[in-house]
Amino acid sequence: MKTVHTGLDRMADSHKDIKGARLGLLANQASLSQGLETAKDVIIRLFPGQLKALFGPQHGYGGEDQDNMIETRHSKDPSSNIPVYSLYSETREPLTHMVEDIDALIIDLQDVGTRVYTFASTMLNCMRSMTKYKKKVVVLDRPNPLGGRIVEGNLLDPGLHSFVGPYKIPMRHGLTMGEMAQMFNKVFSLDCDLEVIPMGGWRRHMLWNETGLRWLMPSTNMPSFLTAAVYPGQVIWEGTMISEGRGTCRPFEIFGAPYLDTALILKRLAPEATRGCYLQQYSFRPTFNKHQGALCKGFMIHVLDPDSYHPYFTSLCILKTIMEIHPAQFKWKEPPYEYEYQKMPIDLILGDSALRQGLESGEEPSALREKWQAGLDAYVRWREPFLLYT
Repeated sequence: MKTVHTGLDRMADSHKDIKGARLGLLANQASLSQGLETAKDVIIRLFPGQLKALFGPQHGYGGEDQDNMIETRHSKDPSSNIPVYSLYSETREPLTHMVEDIDALIIDLQDVGTRVYTFASTMLNCMRSMTKYKKKVVVLDRPNPLGGRIVEGNLLDPGLHSFVGPYKIPMRHGLTMGEMAQMFNKVFSLDCDLEVIPMGGWRRHMLWNETGLRWLMPSTNMPSFLTAAVYPGQVIWEGTMISEGRGTCRPFEIFGAPYLDTALILKRLAPEATRGCYLQQYSFRPTFNKHQGALCKGFMIHVLDPDSYHPYFTSLCILKTIMEIHPAQFKWKEPPYEYEYQKMPIDLILGDSALRQGLESGEEPSALREKWQAGLDAYVRWREPFLLYT
C-alpha cells in the first residue's frame, strides 16, 4: 500500500509564495504530518519567525471541548507564545484584531466527508474574512475519509443555509477540503487569493483505510474511521431525542433510547435498509448528553461492505421505523442547534424540511430517495470543474 502525502507533508516543496509573509494557521490536534509532527511545528521549522497566530475550529485548537455549542476560549500557545484564537466562540470568523498581524492564513483541517461537519463552514468564513482584509489563504489538502467517488443524499435547500449547511451539496459530498475551497471561491464569487496544496497519491476511490495514513481524531466524537463511515447517516440522531452515542466509547456507531423495542425495529426494517451493514442489538448507559445515566436500548451498526452500504438511506429507514413503532415516545430535538435558534435541528441536518414532513406523513425513504436522485446526478456533473484528483 502506498502512503498518501497530505498537503502538510508536501509543504516543504510548495512554499515559495509565502516566504517572508506573516502567517496564521487554522488547525487542530489532527493536523499532523506523517511523522506526527504538528502543523504548527512544521510551519515554524519551514518558516522561522513567520507564524504569528493560531486559530482553532469547533472543539478547539487542541480538540479539548465536547458537543455542539460548547465554545472554546481564546488562549496563548505556551511553546511559541503566540495567540490562539477560537473560531467557535463569540465569533465563528476571524475578526480584524485577529488577522491584523498576518499576511496569509494556512488552513490544515481533516474533514470527514459529511455536509454537516462544521470545518467546511469555518474554512468558508475564513475565506470571506481574508478576502475582506486582502490576505492570502493556503489550504493544505487531506483525504476525504469516505473517498470521492460515492455521493449520497438530497441537496441542501438554500433556505436552510447554516453553520452545518454552507452550500447546496449533498450529505455525503465526495469532496476534499481543497476542492470545497475552490468551489466556495467560485459559487460565492469571493475572489479570494486562494492556493491549494494538493495531496500526492490520493485517488477518488480511496477510503481512509486505503491511504496508508494513521487515523487522527479530527474531533472528540470521531474516534475512528468506522465512525466517519457511518456519520453521514447517524448524524441525523442529533436532530432527535434519540442518543447518537455521545457518552459512549463508540459515538454514532452506537445509538438508541430507553424505550426502543429493538427486536420489533429489526423485524419491521426492509432488507434494503441494512444493505452492506449489520445492526447488532446493543444496550448502553451514556455517561453524558442525552439520557445520561439511563439504560438505553439500541444498536451498534457494523459496516460490512462500504460499497453497498449507504449510511444516509439506512439511518433514514431506521428513523422512520422508530417513528412508526414509538409515535408517543419519539420526539424531535428543539432548537437551538449550531447557533440557529428558530429552525428545527432536524431540518438543518437533513437540509430540507420536506424530508421531515415526508417522514411524518409516512412516506418511505425509498420514495424520498427517488425525489432527490435527479439533483444528486446533476451535482456529480456540476462539481467536476472543482475536482483536483482523478
